[in-house]
Amino acid sequence: MVTFSQLIPFAAIALGMVLTPGPNMIYLISRSLCQGRRAGYVSLLGVALGFMFYMLCAAMGITALIMAVPLAYDALRIAGALYLLYMAWQAVFGGKSPFEVRDLPPDSPKKLFTMGLLTNLLNPKTAVIYLSLLPQFIHPEQGHVLAQSLTLGFTQIITSLLVNGIIIFAAGSIAIFLAQRPTWQKIQRWVMGTVLAGLAVRMVFDGKK
Repeated sequence: MVTFSQLIPFAAIALGMVLTPGPNMIYLISRSLCQGRRAGYVSLLGVALGFMFYMLCAAMGITALIMAVPLAYDALRIAGALYLLYMAWQAVFGGKSPFEVRDLPPDSPKKLFTMGLLTNLLNPKTAVIYLSLLPQFIHPEQGHVLAQSLTLGFTQIITSLLVNGIIIFAAGSIAIFLAQRPTWQKIQRWVMGTVLAGLAVRMVFDGKK
């Protein structure tokens, strides 16, 4: 089983990962500000399911197979990059800035959950993280390799849920600030569009390394 000396450093790395801005964080914040905290938490459940999918794949060795097939990995990577570029275009030119306060017809819980799931599944970095990070903290000599993988994976998921849950809660209070400052909304739209486009470009070129 996983020892304390394995769990603590892995949890610390998982914390650093979730605090690093990325597609998941951006989507959760945008949903929270556009539709409220409840929408953010429903979306977070979809993100969590995406993590569980990759965790189980890594634990059972399926992710290794996907990564061994260049075309399969490239298809996922390019799809994710295109999705980010679409979000960047919408943020700048579509009048749908993630942090902009506006009246929107609320999405159904099913759609919120599905979009949260897709946002995570279309990020190949998640698969790469599980493939490269988990093995470093697994010790076959301790036995129960699958149990070790699942324990570490659930540690990452729980860390992500807790941190993102706090972020969603805090994001709601930002809406009032932005609603009273239109200039900040314009700046945010361009900054967010640039960040999303940068993530898309980085995703494409990192995959070629």
